[in-house]
Amino acid sequence: LLGALYGEVIEFEHGNKGIIFSLDEDFVAIFLLDKNIPVVENEVAKRTKTVFKVPVSDKLLGRVVSATGEPLDGLGLIKAKEMWQVEHDAPGVIERDPINAPLETGVLVIDALVPIGKGQRELIVGNRNSGKSSLALGAIFNQKGKEVICVYVSIAQRQASIANLVNELTVNDALSYTCVVTAPASSPVLLQYLAPYVGTTIAEYFRSQGKDVLIIYDDLTNHAVAYREMSLLLKRAPGREAYPGDIFYLHSRLLERSGKLLSGGSITALPIAQLQSDDLSAYIPTNLISITDGQIYLDTDLFNRGIRPAVNVELSVSRVGGAAQTKGIRSLTKALRLELAQFNELQDFAQFGTELDEISQRRLKRGAIAIELLKQPVNVLYSNSDEILILLLYRENIFDTIELPQINEFARQFVSYLKSVYPKLYDSVEDVDLATKKKILEISTEFKKLFGLRV
Repeated sequence: LLGALYGEVIEFEHGNKGIIFSLDEDFVAIFLLDKNIPVVENEVAKRTKTVFKVPVSDKLLGRVVSATGEPLDGLGLIKAKEMWQVEHDAPGVIERDPINAPLETGVLVIDALVPIGKGQRELIVGNRNSGKSSLALGAIFNQKGKEVICVYVSIAQRQASIANLVNELTVNDALSYTCVVTAPASSPVLLQYLAPYVGTTIAEYFRSQGKDVLIIYDDLTNHAVAYREMSLLLKRAPGREAYPGDIFYLHSRLLERSGKLLSGGSITALPIAQLQSDDLSAYIPTNLISITDGQIYLDTDLFNRGIRPAVNVELSVSRVGGAAQTKGIRSLTKALRLELAQFNELQDFAQFGTELDEISQRRLKRGAIAIELLKQPVNVLYSNSDEILILLLYRENIFDTIELPQINEFARQFVSYLKSVYPKLYDSVEDVDLATKKKILEISTEFKKLFGLRV
């Protein structure tokens, strides 16, 4: 192995392969790709003089593959003409284009208050079982028919969770435009480390064709743990929380590869990070927050109170903001965040039994209506027109006379009613001029009577 290079693939006599992760004067440290093929003493190891590469092809859509690019779904081999190396330089500043097109998730609270643009990197962060993966899956389902390719990278998850994920993608007819890259918890630590880079390489292949790609990393906390294990085995000096010194570089070089290019095409990254008992100041979450263009914080307390998706609007932020929103939504969301902030502030006073003036009571009621509207069942997704209609009705105080538990149902039924009875009006909602607005408000007043009879 004289002259061996860092990151070079090494072949062993009995069929196993490995990658060099440490070079010393008289030995190299190699991590193995297959834990089922034993490597024994005195076995011959040979240089391949190449770095690790994976097959890339349009045939990867609709398939579940391992971090080595091998199919795991029993649907036969994937014929790929090209092999791309998994470590690439990120595009330079000159090659990039400003983010100005929305990536619609179909979730009202995100599209209205924490918008995501094509080419953005938005972190989804929260405790275990707070709805992080469901939110990411919903974003994939909402890309149906929008010519957006999706890549889902599953890192160190249970086999049952991966099977459920693939089943949900199939049931919702989303697997046809999605590639799932998985390195389960039972796989070698090297594959868990490689999985997100492999997923990004596949995404870059589709971006090189001028396509828009959405990539989910579920989750990068597990990825950091896998790299920590590798580093400790290599006897590298541990730092904070026993992570090695280059843990920031691990994720920054991964996420910098996302973005929108002048030549066409984009990669939108939704990395997921898991917290321990709401500790947002932990090492890996703070690293990822500083790398990404904002974060969606899912609050367990909100989740337990039945506010789902449990997005904490005060701690969530998008650094792209209105640039990633359609004109219609942007014009309707200016006051919503302020009203929610006022509601949260007044709620603390109201808990002490303080007598509130009329203006404060009005603000409390408006905030309660907004929170009811922002609740959304799993896999119930809104189109851009749906969201504009709901926000318009909220701004024009149409929900004020409806009982709180019925507000969500009223909003969904009204949107469905307008879509089926007044399809032309529904299609023209994107540009809300005065005539359109007046007509919608007239119909909503009529629908209130219908809705009352239904209830």
